[in-house]
Amino acid sequence: MNRNNLLLYLITDREAAGGRNLCECVKAALDGGVTMVQLREKNMEYEELKKEAFEIKKLCHEYKVPFIINDNVRLALETDADGVHLGQSDMGIEEARRILGKNKIIGATAKTVEQAKAAMEQGADYLGSGAVFGSSTKKDAVTMSFDMLKNICRSVAIPVVAIGGINLSNVSKLAKTGIKGVAVISGILTETDICGTSEKFRRILKNI
Repeated sequence: MNRNNLLLYLITDREAAGGRNLCECVKAALDGGVTMVQLREKNMEYEELKKEAFEIKKLCHEYKVPFIINDNVRLALETDADGVHLGQSDMGIEEARRILGKNKIIGATAKTVEQAKAAMEQGADYLGSGAVFGSSTKKDAVTMSFDMLKNICRSVAIPVVAIGGINLSNVSKLAKTGIKGVAVISGILTETDICGTSEKFRRILKNI
């Protein structure tokens, strides 16, 4: 995995998109410079989600951007996605690696240094850590301190992406935390100008 792909990581959410066509929203974000896309849709039937996955994967690959599936290793396998992102309560990293193979990207959520070290030892390629500014898409998300984020970044040799409530007005606050990128949901998908917002994120992220 190229670490540069983690710079601006879009995570999908149909509700945040406000009824707009999700593929069109993803395309606008890709036009604006998003470097990785994760399909995370909690309220879709499997076959519908699978169809969406194939469509968004095709779009991502036209832009040479990795396409990741949230949680669902079966879906990642059946759609030949570029990888999967696993939460603490999902399938274990080592089992996912056995199923998906050595060439797929496996990301893992880590909220503590212990979780971060364990995920790295089990073979994760990158970590997602937060919620750094709370979250509008996960109501039960616990805000992570910047000190904890810094400690996680220092504790592992794999790249860390910050997630949780990140938008154009607060992303600069993450400078010097050690992250390799940010994962954004509402901060891009709720905006009228998704392409322009993504471009602004890219400009800011080059300097942090």
